[in-house]
Amino acid sequence: MKKLIKKGTYLFPTPAVMVSCTGIGTPPNIITLAWVGVVCSEPPVVSISVRPGRHSHRLIRESGAFVVNIPREDQLRELDCCGTASGRDVDKFASLGLTPVPGSQVAAPLIKECPVNLECRVIDVKSLGVHDLFLGEIVAVHMDEAVMNDKGNIDISLLRPIAYCPQAAQYWSLKEAIGTYGFTGGKLG
Repeated sequence: MKKLIKKGTYLFPTPAVMVSCTGIGTPPNIITLAWVGVVCSEPPVVSISVRPGRHSHRLIRESGAFVVNIPREDQLRELDCCGTASGRDVDKFASLGLTPVPGSQVAAPLIKECPVNLECRVIDVKSLGVHDLFLGEIVAVHMDEAVMNDKGNIDISLLRPIAYCPQAAQYWSLKEAIGTYGFTGGKLG
């Protein structure tokens, strides 16, 4: 039997990523976000949601750009630190031994140690309540060959990304593939 519960953000898990950004005349920063998703395939657009009081919010607004960096499981400590320490108080790149690499299309840096980096140009911002939604067109993608299969596509088993369950406040790993798109051939029943 189902129980009616308090409304909330029960869409889970969500990807846990490190978003790098920079403002005008400020050092680069990293913010951990789990309110992230794909919203369009052509042109490729992702969304990130950031509270207006966060340091990174101002930097993304000023520069009009951000980079979604997808970390591996073994970068969990860095991921968590970037979500709990403020860039107003600490240089997260230096403190965590991470390397900012200039983007090819945007001012925001890539995180060299993250195997996948999506350079995004802000195309719209929507105020939704306690978060602002930034829509970013992906203008460049960088991927370490070490996480690619022989066809040049991402191999999740090599990347080992991190998922987040908001209601439980827990990070999770992805264990294994359980199917491929279209395996049913559209046959119902």
